[in-house]
Amino acid sequence: MRRLDEAPGSQTVRQNSDLDEENQSETSHNTSPLIVPMKPCQQTRANVKEVSLSVLSVVWLLKLRSGMEAVGGMEWYGYAALGMLTAILSFLIDLNVTKLQRAHQWLYMKLEGNSLLQFFCWTLYPTCLCALAASFSHNICPFSTGSGIPEVRTMLAGIEMPLYLSLTNMFTKFLGVICTLAAGSTVFLGKVGPFVHLSTMIGAYLRNLCCLVNDGDDKDRVGGEMQVVAAAVGVASCFGAPISGVLFSVEVMCSHFALRHYCPCFFSAACGALMFRLFSVLSGNGETLQALFTTNFPTTLPFRPLEILLFALLGLLSGAVSCVFLFCHRWILCFTKTNSVFIKMMTAEKGLYSGMVAFILACLTFPESAGQYMASKLTMKQLLTSLLDSSQWTAPSHNASVQPLIEWSSSGSPVLSLVVFLLMKMWMFILVCTLPLPAGYFMQMFVYGAALGRLLGEGVAYVSSAGGTSGRQWLSVNPGGYALAGAAAFSGSMTHSVSPALLAIELTGQFSHVVPILLATLLANAVARSGHRPSFYDALSISKRLPHLPSLLKACPSLGSKSVGQLLGVKSVQLQEAAGPEEVRHAVNTCISTQIPVVDSHEILLGFVHRSDLLMFLRCSKTEALEEYMHEVFPIYPNSVLLSPHTTILEVHSILSVTGIQTLFVTDRGRLLGLITWSEMKRIIEDLAKEI
Repeated sequence: MRRLDEAPGSQTVRQNSDLDEENQSETSHNTSPLIVPMKPCQQTRANVKEVSLSVLSVVWLLKLRSGMEAVGGMEWYGYAALGMLTAILSFLIDLNVTKLQRAHQWLYMKLEGNSLLQFFCWTLYPTCLCALAASFSHNICPFSTGSGIPEVRTMLAGIEMPLYLSLTNMFTKFLGVICTLAAGSTVFLGKVGPFVHLSTMIGAYLRNLCCLVNDGDDKDRVGGEMQVVAAAVGVASCFGAPISGVLFSVEVMCSHFALRHYCPCFFSAACGALMFRLFSVLSGNGETLQALFTTNFPTTLPFRPLEILLFALLGLLSGAVSCVFLFCHRWILCFTKTNSVFIKMMTAEKGLYSGMVAFILACLTFPESAGQYMASKLTMKQLLTSLLDSSQWTAPSHNASVQPLIEWSSSGSPVLSLVVFLLMKMWMFILVCTLPLPAGYFMQMFVYGAALGRLLGEGVAYVSSAGGTSGRQWLSVNPGGYALAGAAAFSGSMTHSVSPALLAIELTGQFSHVVPILLATLLANAVARSGHRPSFYDALSISKRLPHLPSLLKACPSLGSKSVGQLLGVKSVQLQEAAGPEEVRHAVNTCISTQIPVVDSHEILLGFVHRSDLLMFLRCSKTEALEEYMHEVFPIYPNSVLLSPHTTILEVHSILSVTGIQTLFVTDRGRLLGLITWSEMKRIIEDLAKEI
């Protein structure tokens, strides 16, 4: 008997299923009894369950998105994620580098008593790491070598360079910079530049994610802001200094910084700095959220009024030394691009060259030889911590029982060690700038400037004591304050920026020296900028011939005065006002621009049409016979900005950067001559770079 709740056609279905089961039982007598066929109803229920789960997940995601958007825009969550991800990446780099450096120090100490084995341990360890970093970068992703800041500056200026933002580049840069930093103070390299590049890569992927989530016209705005924010977060997550990180991005990274970027940059930089310092506390490096380099400067009388003149002298001295350094740096970069033997080695034997340079530097810094005069056993952080010590090394009552201070006193005189350190590290730093491996250069400038300021501070303390002044006045001289001002002044003059002054204050928390630090940094910048000299990063951009117009103008100011009419390429595709489907199809196939100009019969520019409108016009012409012309189907948009052929290339670059317009039309008395896009601007700047 059929049940009441049974469907009318279920009996037929059951009979068919019974016949199928009988057929299967007859044909499966030779099969294994462990194989049990899946019934169709079970598979259908599984599919229905999967579909229902997917629908529920989509509903919950939509509810979550609406709830998050009610609190704040989705892009703000992206800014917070960017800050936290870069902080995690920075902590992982520091953790791995610390372990590798401790392993090297442990092995070196275990070999104490055997100078030959210690020599091999000291030299071969950084040699192998540098050769590995260079070979790995060359074979996996050649775009990962160098600092990365010149490339990031070029991308922030509007030039697209997708190969520098690839996932392969991120992986190669991450491993390469770990190997470079693990080589220690032998090669004297840092991580600021590569980490800014890594932060920009993370920002590029988060930008794509935010563009998928956001709707409407906010996609372009969010995408542009994310790259600018990533450049600021890179510095903030390196040192836990959010304010100076944003200011560094404004001065060094961006040629045009919009005011609307301030809040996103500070928000993301604060998230990154907070996360970085939290990781330091959790790892046991500190008890609370504090400055990265703690100092013990006196607070009652940090400096005397007459010492302001000495800080000004330090700024002038730092600017003069930076000019010498930048001149030698530009010379060696030019030598690497013109010498045939060097070009051949850098083309095929990058790992061998990096290993040779690292081995030479390791031999010179061996602690049992010349290394004892340079405190070569100290890491970069230990060097800066010892240089910022407020006690006077030349004082008779000075206690040199602390390990970093023992290294400076191993030669018998700390002042002699400072002099040797400054002389040797200058040409060593210039030499390592030619290494084809992922490396940063900012922290070396900071430490070198600290050593220069420390030397002046120790000299002031010695002169004041030898001049017969009272002991109280002598003890009031703080050489660590001079070291801090020298670090900010020298690094600021090298990069042509004032943000290192604020970075020095954030790193140490010493607000008592704000005025002398700022004065020294400004005077050092005045000396370094005189004569339109290119900065350190400008020289790298010029050497690599990157399409970064502000850097090229430092080397050849006359490039910016060239008119755009002289540099226009092939005449662009244009459409007649009464164009039909054939003309539209030809324009779409031959032009890649998103805006195509429209002219009348006398080639007078009327406006432009969007490429998307033309594609829609072609689809409609295929489905139905259109008898209207192009201007009768969709509107022709007027041009907001028109260029004259006499407009300079600098003015065109500024208009593209500030206004955000993607296409500019060049006309002469209304007659269309050509158009300028970012791709065309990239070609023009690359051609100008060949003239330098």
